Amino acid sequence: MKYKPTEKDFWFLPLGGAGEIGMNLNLFAHGGQWLMVDLGITFGDRLGIDVITPDPAFIAERKESLVGLIITHAHEDHVGAVPHLWPLLQCPVYATPFTASILRQKLKDKPWGKKVPIIEVPLSATIQVGKFSVEFITLTHSIPEPNAVAITTPLGTILHTGDWKIDANPLVGEVTDHSRLTALGDQGVLAMVCDSTNVFTEGTSGSEEGVRDELTDLIRKHPEGRVVVACFASNVARLETAAVAARANGRQPVLVGRSLIRMEEAARQNGYLKDIPPFLNEDAAQGLPRDKVLLIATGSQGEPRSALARIASGQHPAIDLEAEDTVIFSSRMIPGNERSISALQNRLVLQGIKVITAHEEDIHVSGHPARDELRQMYAWVRPQILVPVHGEARHLQEQATLGLECGIPKAVIPENGTLIHLASGHPKIIDKVPTGRFGLDGERLVPMDSLMLRDRYRLSVQGTIVVTIALDKGGQPARPIHLTMLGVAEPGEEMDDVSREINRVIRQTLNDGQKNDEARAEALRVAIRRTVNSRLGKKPLTEVHLVQI
Repeated sequence: MKYKPTEKDFWFLPLGGAGEIGMNLNLFAHGGQWLMVDLGITFGDRLGIDVITPDPAFIAERKESLVGLIITHAHEDHVGAVPHLWPLLQCPVYATPFTASILRQKLKDKPWGKKVPIIEVPLSATIQVGKFSVEFITLTHSIPEPNAVAITTPLGTILHTGDWKIDANPLVGEVTDHSRLTALGDQGVLAMVCDSTNVFTEGTSGSEEGVRDELTDLIRKHPEGRVVVACFASNVARLETAAVAARANGRQPVLVGRSLIRMEEAARQNGYLKDIPPFLNEDAAQGLPRDKVLLIATGSQGEPRSALARIASGQHPAIDLEAEDTVIFSSRMIPGNERSISALQNRLVLQGIKVITAHEEDIHVSGHPARDELRQMYAWVRPQILVPVHGEARHLQEQATLGLECGIPKAVIPENGTLIHLASGHPKIIDKVPTGRFGLDGERLVPMDSLMLRDRYRLSVQGTIVVTIALDKGGQPARPIHLTMLGVAEPGEEMDDVSREINRVIRQTLNDGQKNDEARAEALRVAIRRTVNSRLGKKPLTEVHLVQI
């Protein structure tokens, strides 16, 4: 079979997450076997597609050689595709306890969920997965239990960092195990596959400890009315920070949003938040004075179905906001979400609600490494080869440049689908395999380049016209022509004028002498589209149905 690695091969192949931020799917290959690291999603907001996954066809066709899936941490862009794609892979899944808890939550509603072999791995453990020795190395990020994985074969060790930062006081979870990273560097690292998200940011990403102090002071400055802190549900340290800040200001912390409640449950199951009293639920908040509550809500990215979006539109069943209440966005703006976040913030401001973001106050720190942190990681690990991932093309290029400037001998920049040979310290791209994307459309996955979605896009942009004509034996309309236009013309005078013109063109085209129904229907379709384009500058999706009487 093509793409079967030999004992002399150690390959890296990203199918998602290289040239983009999100949707991570990484493959490593050696000695006839494949090992997957992470299986994530990205989010869509068009054509009814909310969730997008990588297309795993390449590895699904080789699933008998796929020895396991390693999950580095529980963020959606690293674990979120497992509930959608695992049936195509059917391999064991390895994760540390907190991540395993989140994964079980995601799978519990799937009819096949209990069939997934989730193997819980202790922190800092080393396991054997097929021919790969996999060591979990504790890092710091914006979620509990982020791990780098050191993947070792007889040809050397590849360190895959996952998502990380350096924080001397992360408040929740362990600090980065720099002594183990240094020891690994002493032993020799063939290649490091590394997070590139914040490569353009100078200095360091900052500490959660600083956010706690700033958020506490900020809430103190807004003593009247309800205060909402919008944050990522997965940032357990930020949940703890918000709870501490609330109690320091005489407020009761309340969780609003199912994902926050699930995250709290998983955190407490695994020994986190142990010094934080249980959060109140949204129903309990209704009985509290407005100036004695702090609402912690999902929706910092403007997600239309999130708790904060429903609150802002007056559609939340238990929570409302009034003028002079305050909403604090304790998060960063993920690229691509600018429009939805701005729309949400403007909706709040128009209601007289005060909106505060990380642009005005130091109320968020990133979970990804800035340039000084990258330099520190290079000094610890000292790889022969740098492979930047988890970033757009400009991020990957910039990190490659930075790594070479810092003394890493070689760098190779991947794209999704680039098969890279890393053995012997001489990296080279040896092939390009097909890649793609699936969109979650209702309850099923569909290719993002499918004809159905292309038609849906055309409908959304151009509108549609459906014409049904009952013809007599002479090929002329036997009854009034049935014409339906959706999203094409404004109701009233414009639609009446366009309808009359379409009817005229239909009768004219029917008199052109076409005898074959298929040819006649196509001539009508072209004539109708040409007419509408001439009148309105639009080319609607047009269907013509001919019925013989």
